[in-house]
Amino acid sequence: MEKSKILIIGATGSLGYHLAESSLKFCHPTFALVRDSSFSDPIKSHKLQCLSHAGVTLLKGSLQDEASLVEAVKLVDVVICAVSAKQTLQQKLLIRVIKQLGSIKRFIPSEFGSDPTKAKVCELEDGYNFYAPKIQIRKLVASEGIPYTFISCNFFMKVLIPSLVQPGLKAPPREKITIFGDGDTKGVFMQECDVADFTINAVDDPRTSNKVLYLRPPGNVCSLNDLVKLWETKIGKKLDRLHVSEEDLVEKIRATTFPTNFELLFIYSAFIKGDHTYFDIESSSGVNGTELYPQLRYTTISEFLDTLM
Repeated sequence: MEKSKILIIGATGSLGYHLAESSLKFCHPTFALVRDSSFSDPIKSHKLQCLSHAGVTLLKGSLQDEASLVEAVKLVDVVICAVSAKQTLQQKLLIRVIKQLGSIKRFIPSEFGSDPTKAKVCELEDGYNFYAPKIQIRKLVASEGIPYTFISCNFFMKVLIPSLVQPGLKAPPREKITIFGDGDTKGVFMQECDVADFTINAVDDPRTSNKVLYLRPPGNVCSLNDLVKLWETKIGKKLDRLHVSEEDLVEKIRATTFPTNFELLFIYSAFIKGDHTYFDIESSSGVNGTELYPQLRYTTISEFLDTLM
């Protein structure tokens, strides 16, 4: 089967860059929509040079420029958006262009986190619902009849795991550790490059059409107690444990505001409410990525911890 032509929006971001690399790796003709300002930013410009040399076709434009969106979307079969969460609602113009042209076989909007429709953490966000814009985009895509795949990879490993889920720390502790709640609720963590590989494998797969692709790979589903025991085994030392109850964590969250308290909110979401794992994947609306693509290699939490030694 001929490989779909893929447009990446947000290719200078961390995940977007991996998506472009993965698209090339799996032999898709790959395009990236890039803002003018990116070419004058040293870090982004270097990324763009690397992508261009690797074979990505760079197109100038932005989510606010309808003409550039039309020209870019006309060139491809699949559109993947990987802009930041704060830009979520800026995808509305892109969705309108995709609908008007009617030629896109699959749209993957910028989501790449916990399933926003399953998040129980919203009750604590005090007027700011982190997931509301993502739900709004989901509904808009579905209502417009655009073929989609939503990617639910939960948390990237660079969030929380480097500190062993200790807010404010930059490295895992070697003496004392705080356990939030009972420590048995499991969260899910993925490397961005692995998320990119699963995403690109899904673009031409009819099994993922109009479905949520959930990523819960064995070795990446882990409770706080599991995580601490794993780290203790690696360093050959037992850590002193301090337990923080759900009530105390909620009090800490309410004492601050978003985004200052984002680490605490993420801990509450994953390790108290179990937003990543409390529900089963329903075949009518979702599919399990590691069951669909058992051939894909991914970094486990244990392997990631080895890099922190």
